[in-house]
Amino acid sequence: MTVTREQVEEAAVRISGRVRRTPVLRVSATVTFKLELLQHVGSFKPRGMFNRLLAAKEDGSLTGVGAVTASGGNAGLAVAYAARELGVPARIFVPESAPAAKVARLRTLEADVVQVGTEYAEAYAAAVVASEESGALFAHAYDQPEVVAGQGTLGLELLEEIDRFDTVLVAVGGGGLIAGIAAAIGDRAKVVGVEPELAPTLTRALEAGQPVDVQVGGVAADSLGARRIGEIAFQVAGAQGIESLLVDDAAIVAAREELWREYRLAVEHGAATGYAALTSGVYKPATDERVVVVICGANTDPSTLT
Repeated sequence: MTVTREQVEEAAVRISGRVRRTPVLRVSATVTFKLELLQHVGSFKPRGMFNRLLAAKEDGSLTGVGAVTASGGNAGLAVAYAARELGVPARIFVPESAPAAKVARLRTLEADVVQVGTEYAEAYAAAVVASEESGALFAHAYDQPEVVAGQGTLGLELLEEIDRFDTVLVAVGGGGLIAGIAAAIGDRAKVVGVEPELAPTLTRALEAGQPVDVQVGGVAADSLGARRIGEIAFQVAGAQGIESLLVDDAAIVAAREELWREYRLAVEHGAATGYAALTSGVYKPATDERVVVVICGANTDPSTLT
């Protein structure tokens, strides 16, 4: 199971007018930020969720029963937002560890919020059961073709916004964003995954030759806390030779603080993970290598930034 550039292009047409075209910010001669934190509900996720729901509306599988998802927060926000815009109910299963700010935001979007278990996997299991019992459309947080293709529209924007870039650093949780960007960009630039050391889903899958369950934790677990990499992301990573780098929590915290101090970007820890690879030296660009860092989420408590 994989996703093609053609599917990403179809997604771009389908979701046009529903999502924001987010800007880029050139921060040095060789580093550019893609400011996806400015997307609706504060993350890249609406791209994929609009594509999933709109495609289902086209084929008749999205009905008045609505949509169900499981999420640490951002995918849930995206489903709730897209469902509200399309006039259908949304039921969001989140772990009890989900940040209070994200849960409160879900409720402002008129979603039915159900908190289950201590991590994403438990919320996911409950959401699957709820979908099967109710007939609601199940929207996977990161491992459905429509979702991945929608996330890939970010990559198409990069190709239009920047004359030349060599590398894209992308934070990895379940892998939907990196898979979509890689499908969109193909061989035009290198795509590199960056994961927290305490949530190494892609790294462990590449080592094992298949997706495997891993223990997850750390400061970025609320957004990058999937226990297993998605099948689509694994297939895309293998086909394109995508590498995954690991950064520790201290590097993530420091990168997040720097994004606020130097650029006044208030981001969640997961969104600082890609930048942490640069600031910590885990990723060392070659001379004159032009690097894009995807800054992918803003759902954080600003009072924690100094």
